Amino acid sequence: MTEQKIDIATINSFANLELLAQQVVEGFITGLHKSPFHGFSVEFAEHRLYNGGESVKNIDWKLFARTDKLFVKRFEEETNLRCQIVIDASSSMFYPDKGLSKFKFSVMAAACLMQLLKRQRDAFGLSVFAQNIEVHTATKSTYAHQKFLYNALENILNRENKNNQTYIADNLHALAEQLHKRSMVVIFSDMMENQLSHQNQETLFAALQHLKYNKHEVIIFNVHEQQHELNFDFENRPHHFIDTETGTELKVNPTLIKASYLEKLRMFKKELDLKCAQYKIDLIDAAVENGFNTVLNSWLIKRNKMG
Repeated sequence: MTEQKIDIATINSFANLELLAQQVVEGFITGLHKSPFHGFSVEFAEHRLYNGGESVKNIDWKLFARTDKLFVKRFEEETNLRCQIVIDASSSMFYPDKGLSKFKFSVMAAACLMQLLKRQRDAFGLSVFAQNIEVHTATKSTYAHQKFLYNALENILNRENKNNQTYIADNLHALAEQLHKRSMVVIFSDMMENQLSHQNQETLFAALQHLKYNKHEVIIFNVHEQQHELNFDFENRPHHFIDTETGTELKVNPTLIKASYLEKLRMFKKELDLKCAQYKIDLIDAAVENGFNTVLNSWLIKRNKMG
């Protein structure tokens, strides 16, 4: 399926997240039907033949017009899946400060996932953390709950970017204890804290193992910006770098440290890949420049594997 790049102007033209999510998901589903993924369960409505004498309020009249037969929409009493969407709101996620930041991308991707989850009658909840867990909701599948979460996401989009450090390991441990029923845990984070030291990496791996020990399925969307964060592609001149989480400042020519930066990043990614494979955790690179289809497609593959 062809990946669509993000048009920032188009995104900013949407009045709210719900409209954006509806359009993105509709386009995604249309693309699935035209792709090798057409076998996925993207036909969300289930029907059964109408039994004479029962209420007519749930008859699908559009389907009747096409088939000349009476079918009733089927609604399940219980949802198929519980999905907790977790968003890292630390200051590093607000990079770049112009255009589409990693945080804004994550919020919009979460809104699109909620739209897809709702269409499949799966239950979904939201958790947002930086230093502590700031938002944590139960998982529900109602439209009222979806509207409530969209409103919560729109509110956090307007938050100020203060020096909020990431304590991802502590918060994932806390979430593992708060999620009492087996869930799919979807994490949006740049994982920046954990690239600093071996100790930070070990605490992260312990927290991920905690989630798996509690029988949760985990998928991590490692959100990043391509040009500067991954490629360290800067002009060959002195730059003034400021750590958005700690406020630490550094004046240096990026060319002098590019090789060591890229090597450190490569080693961290290698270790993260190995640990996630060991724990059977899906780790997906999600570049803000590449659009939402990477997120939706990866989630749908995971969802179909779970049955």
